[in-house]
Formats: sequence, C-alpha cells, structure tokens
Amino acid sequence: MERHEKRLTSMIWRSMGESMGLSLVLFGVILYFLSSNGYIKAFTTWQEGVRVSLTLIVIVAFIGGVYGLWHSSKMKRRLELLREVMLTLEKGNLSRTVPPIGEDEIGQLGEQLNFITKKWEDQVTSLQRLSSNNAQLAQKAKYSAIVEERQRLARELHDAVSQQLFAISMTATAVGRTLDKDFDKAQRQIQLIEEMASVAQSEMRALLLHLRPVHLEGKRLSEGLVELLQELTAKVPMAIDWELIEDVQLPKGIEDHLFRIVQEAMSNALRHSKATKLEVRLTQPSEDAVRLLIRDNGVGFDLDDKKHASYGIVTMRERVNEIGGSINLITAPGKGTRIDIRVPIMAKGGDGDGERNPDQGAACG
Repeated sequence: MERHEKRLTSMIWRSMGESMGLSLVLFGVILYFLSSNGYIKAFTTWQEGVRVSLTLIVIVAFIGGVYGLWHSSKMKRRLELLREVMLTLEKGNLSRTVPPIGEDEIGQLGEQLNFITKKWEDQVTSLQRLSSNNAQLAQKAKYSAIVEERQRLARELHDAVSQQLFAISMTATAVGRTLDKDFDKAQRQIQLIEEMASVAQSEMRALLLHLRPVHLEGKRLSEGLVELLQELTAKVPMAIDWELIEDVQLPKGIEDHLFRIVQEAMSNALRHSKATKLEVRLTQPSEDAVRLLIRDNGVGFDLDDKKHASYGIVTMRERVNEIGGSINLITAPGKGTRIDIRVPIMAKGGDGDGERNPDQGAACG
C-alpha cells in the first residue's frame, strides 16, 4: 500500500512538471511568434523586460502546474477505483464492478475489467453448479453403498455378537445346573459370562461406531459442524471454540466441500500440530460471500518446506478451487496455523435444500 501511494504521488509530481514544462515551451513559441511579427513593442529598459518576463513565466508555470495537478488527480481517482475493484476480485468478491469512467484508454480498461469479472462470475457459477451436481451423483452412489454396508453389518452381528450372546445363554444355563453341585465351577462359569459379555459389548460399540454418520447428511453445514466439534470436544484434550452462522443459504456442493475441509483441518491439528486450542469460524461478511476461518496454536510449519506439502493441504486447495473460492494459509514454525477461506455465493438456496433420503444417515458411506 505504501509503495502504491508513493507511485501515485510520483505520478502527480511528474504530471505537474510535464504540464509546467509544456506550458513554458508553448509560451515561448507564442512570444517568439508575436515578437517576430511586430505585435510586441520593445521594453524601454532591460529591468522592465526582465520583470515582465519573469511575471509572465511565473503565471504560465502556475497555470500549467494547476492544470497538471487537476489532470493527474482525476487520473489518480480513476486508477484508484480500478485498483479497489481488482483487490475485491482478488479476495473473491465478484459483486463490485467499475462504473463508467470515461471513453479513453483508462475507461476502456475499466470496461474490459467488467467483462473479465462477468466472465469469471459465469465460470464460478458453472463450477458451483458442477460441484452440486457431483455431490448429487455421489449421493446416489452412497445409497447402494449403504445397502452393502448393512449387509456387512448383519453378517458381523451374526458372526460376532450373536455367537457371544448364544454362548452367554448356554453358560448361564450351565451355571444353574452346577451352582448347587460345584460352587467353584459355577463361579468360574459366572466369570466366563462376564468376560463374554464384555467382549460382546466391545463388539457392539465397534459396530455402532460404524453406524454413526460421518458425512454431512440430512443436516445443514452449521448443524453438521456443531455435531462434529462437540464429538471432538468430548474425545480429545483440546480447547475448541466455534462460532457458526446458522441461516446462511449455501448450495449442497459448497457445504460438502467446506465440511470436508474442516474435517481435514481438524485431522491435521490432531495428528501434526500438537495444538491445545482450536478455533472454527463460519461467517457471512456479505450477502454474496461466505468465510471459513480455522486457527490453532500448534507448532506450525514452514510453507516453503516441501516436506510439509501434505496431501491434506493439497486436497483443501483443490476443494476450494472447485467451488471458485480463495484460500489463504498462514503459518510459521512455532506460530500455529491459520486457514482463511472465502467463497462467493453465486446460486442461492435450491441445491442446498434438496430432499435427502432418511436412510442416508443410518450408515457410513
């Protein structure tokens, strides 16, 4: 910003100098023409000639400088406007356009920038529509996967838990027969029942863990993130703070990608960062954009070190690009990690509110 201001200031001074120089040259040419044709009388004394000449030079230079200042200030305002629009485009905000600023080269540049913005907006809209279509296709593929998963769980229930329960039942019957005859044997059988019940309970917990939904299914993004963060809070010794806007309307494709990004960021924080604090923010700074901020106080890493170009970070960048957003990753050794994602909202509602199969949340896809 400071360098930009210096350049604009230098441009103003240069324009003023050029205008003053051109004014003096034109003044000299006009004066020579008038003198050559006898329109100017000779001065009575050389002192009078010097005084009048200096006065005229100062007046002409002042007028040229004022004109140069006015012209360069006008150009500065137009260039500043172009720069502001370009900065908003860089941040992913496609709603701002360049108003008419003239018909010269700068005005044509503004029109070209508006054309590029419109083209970019159309491409982002297409990307988001494609992302939503891909999510719907993936959703249909999950239905068949759910059927296969249920069949697998049924086999495991029969092979593991059912057999354990049958063994417990048979042993309990045996306890009733031997309790009066051999008390020590009955105690061993009861201990065996406890062990088998514990094994059966462990098997059931493992199966229930598979039944728990791990996808953003049947929920809005904020609801899925709250459930995910609450579950993580209960399981890990980490202080987790979140602020999630609830009424934001997002296409399903964007919701799925942002949910996966949060999952990946949390996984990285648990596996690599050694963080004790994690912060997740989902906000809507404007009507046509959403912002996701994930920050931890972990060990961080060097972005230029290729060893840390993990698959998770690459995947996050690919997901953000697929929905037409921008990602800003800030980290350094010992400074934690900050992931700032901004996504323009080109399509309202619609795709994010489609009907979902109620069986969809019953099993892991």
